Amino acid sequence: MTRQRTRVSLAHGAAIGLVALFVLGGSALAVGERVKGSPSTAQRACAQGNVRGVAQVTGGPSGAANIPGTFTGARAVFTRRFNCSRRAVQVRRIGIGSYEVRFAGNPAPTAIANGGSGVQASAERIGAGLYRVSVYPSGRADPADLPFVVVLV
Repeated sequence: MTRQRTRVSLAHGAAIGLVALFVLGGSALAVGERVKGSPSTAQRACAQGNVRGVAQVTGGPSGAANIPGTFTGARAVFTRRFNCSRRAVQVRRIGIGSYEVRFAGNPAPTAIANGGSGVQASAERIGAGLYRVSVYPSGRADPADLPFVVVLV
């Protein structure tokens, strides 16, 4: 009897998520915990070394090109969103393939962006809790309005 081998492959976004989950040491568990005290107190997930925020931006049924030029936190624009400060996550489109994502009250110094299969994305911090995300089809230099994920660490 011969044994068949199964090959498992992960999309870039899934790989980043797994790294964040296992390497950063229990961040997913900390996300669900509350700090004793007032409900407005930030979770321990805001501690250095943890995943501090996630925004999966699709633009909803209208697509990323129809994200408004003013900040919106509308649920339809996001597939997922999390902010360790328990405050708003908002996005706005500032040009073709260029977005700003705001994580209100989030102290994270670093953001990692990914566009999924066939899409490249990069993120840079431009202010406290504010990140500029640029999105490109893989192998091309011209920006495009495509869905992306940004993770704060």
